[in-house]
Amino acid sequence: MTAAPGGPLVVLVGVPGAGKSTVGRVLADSLRVTFRDTDADVEARTGRTVADIFIESGEPEFRRLEAEAVQRALAEHDGVLALGGGAILDPATQEALAGRPVVWLRVGLAAAAQRAGLSGARPLLVGNVRGQLKSLMDARAPLYERLARVVVDVDHVSPEEAADASLAALGLGPVTGTTRIEVRAERPYDVVVGSALLGELSGLIGPKAQRVAIVHPAGLRVSAEAVRAHLLDSGYEAILLETPEAEAAKTAQVAAFCWGVLGQAGFTRTDVVVSVGGGATTDLAGFVAATWLRGVPVVHVPTTLLAMVDAAVGGKTGINTEQGKNLVGAIHEPAGVLCDLNSLTTLPDNDLIAGMAEVVKAGFIRDTTILDLVRADAGAALDPSGPVLRELIERAIRVKAEVVAGDLRETSRALGGREILNYGHTLGHAIERAERYRWRHGAAVSIGMMFAAELARLAGRLGDAEVDMHREVLAGLGLPVTYTGTPWPALHEAMMVDKKARGSRLRFVILDGIGSPVFLDGPDPGMLLAAFGELAG
Repeated sequence: MTAAPGGPLVVLVGVPGAGKSTVGRVLADSLRVTFRDTDADVEARTGRTVADIFIESGEPEFRRLEAEAVQRALAEHDGVLALGGGAILDPATQEALAGRPVVWLRVGLAAAAQRAGLSGARPLLVGNVRGQLKSLMDARAPLYERLARVVVDVDHVSPEEAADASLAALGLGPVTGTTRIEVRAERPYDVVVGSALLGELSGLIGPKAQRVAIVHPAGLRVSAEAVRAHLLDSGYEAILLETPEAEAAKTAQVAAFCWGVLGQAGFTRTDVVVSVGGGATTDLAGFVAATWLRGVPVVHVPTTLLAMVDAAVGGKTGINTEQGKNLVGAIHEPAGVLCDLNSLTTLPDNDLIAGMAEVVKAGFIRDTTILDLVRADAGAALDPSGPVLRELIERAIRVKAEVVAGDLRETSRALGGREILNYGHTLGHAIERAERYRWRHGAAVSIGMMFAAELARLAGRLGDAEVDMHREVLAGLGLPVTYTGTPWPALHEAMMVDKKARGSRLRFVILDGIGSPVFLDGPDPGMLLAAFGELAG
């Protein structure tokens, strides 16, 4: 990724207190370029401070001067540029930032208030700093999110770490450092993304635990042993719980085996379960932790792309029954998630491709930049050691984190609730069951998203071009877009017992435009059959 010709290498945006000036100077030093701040440009050009302009001429005059300064800087400056917190309110500025390497330094209210303080240099924060900041953050966050190519959470990182994360995500430096994405649900926790993260594990487990049970599939015995050795060195009692591979682990019998081991080891409510594996391992370990002593802490160490962006985040746990997938389960948030990108370098290609289904799902329902990145270079999107896949992973995690923070238990029926994460899953789960779980989850969800797109077209919500975009994105990654396996009546029956059904009515998540999910309740059976017919290819 490179900056627009003649423009800045990096453009920083964010509310007051985000640290744009501090991080900007670190970035400039790293890139060996100059740093520029549009607020300083306005002050130099007028000979007045920003505060004086607000007092003497009012906010509209300052915004006019600010917009002019931004346009000049975008045309002239080729280093690192920091914009004033409200610069993105100007429509012309929004247009000028399109396609630029914009980094949103996202900060929480407490940290922003502490950093901004009572400085008279911030005229919009005079008086109730926290209250004014909250209003600014609520109003501007959607704009920052829409304009940013990269989002870096800066609450718990140093300026150097924030700069490293920005450079890596923009492809301007090595993929180094860690990114912490906070999931602000009932029990806030961090999803840590980076490489060589084993040293972070003890911090997530915490000092109260004495025993740790590491749940892992047989194929990851070596990785689990490495985790156990690290925990033993850290002073914990650590045991291994080896399970069958993939969906075969998600049974009541395997869960009962795990409970038995925990009982024999004397596990208490302060002890911790750690999962090491893919989505099936995460689902099982989370369910075991949720049900043992009515809930013990769990930390997930996902080793597949699918688990990193989906199964490990959000607290959904479950096992399968003969009647369907994940029909028995619980909501049990983890104490933390470690997404070590090194594990993706040895992941089989088919598993990496399958995991991309959940990544692009996040693009279809909310963050359309994900789709732009995949369409621009599908090969880079599938490079486990490159910056594009890291950016895609972090964007997908943020989408899920934001959705589950607002509706952890999927009780909201409003648009934007957790149910939108089911895009493509109603038919996808039915295919998995019909195919006796020989299909990878991501492949089945890919077919499910194509079905939902065709259904939306028949319902008058999507046009041909948007359905074709689904096919282009999914097929470009190597995911399936046609299906001629199980006959429709059997799939329809399987969907009726899925946990997403409402009584005798099927309820689908479809799109009313890319990035705008809506619900379709009880669609006509003929429409369902017609949409399925389009999948025959």
